[in-house]
Amino acid sequence: MNKVILLGRLTKDPEIRYSQSAEPVCVARFTVAVDRRFKREGEPDADFINCVAFRRTAEFMERYIKKSMMVSVCGSITVRSYDDNTGQRRWITEVTADEVNFAESRAAYEARMAKGGGGYDTNAVPPPPFDTSAPAPEGFSAITQSIDEDDDLPF
Repeated sequence: MNKVILLGRLTKDPEIRYSQSAEPVCVARFTVAVDRRFKREGEPDADFINCVAFRRTAEFMERYIKKSMMVSVCGSITVRSYDDNTGQRRWITEVTADEVNFAESRAAYEARMAKGGGGYDTNAVPPPPFDTSAPAPEGFSAITQSIDEDDDLPF
């Protein structure tokens, strides 16, 4: 089962676009800053999760969801690939949102914004991807090969 539930704040207003098809489809791209449950000294306090929503969910976000709002996101993890300008294959992992809901009242949001409490720093740089050249922590082993779509998986 592929089910994701996130609770966090939007790092900026959702980026809204419409497809160029005969019936345009609304697409919202956004990032949710989710507090880490256990915080260690010197590590970030939050994870920045990229998300995308389509159709009615995206239209809802266009109208009502703004930067720094606390939202709940229900959806699934999607992994896709593309070839960049140099011909190298790139992979993207994001959450495809089926539902996005308010997780705080409008009054609480407006009061926080009036005090200047915008939430997370939108200029914060998320941590780099996992370094596969570093030795694996004790009890783990490094994955040294990539998985192609044609590979047989053991499950």
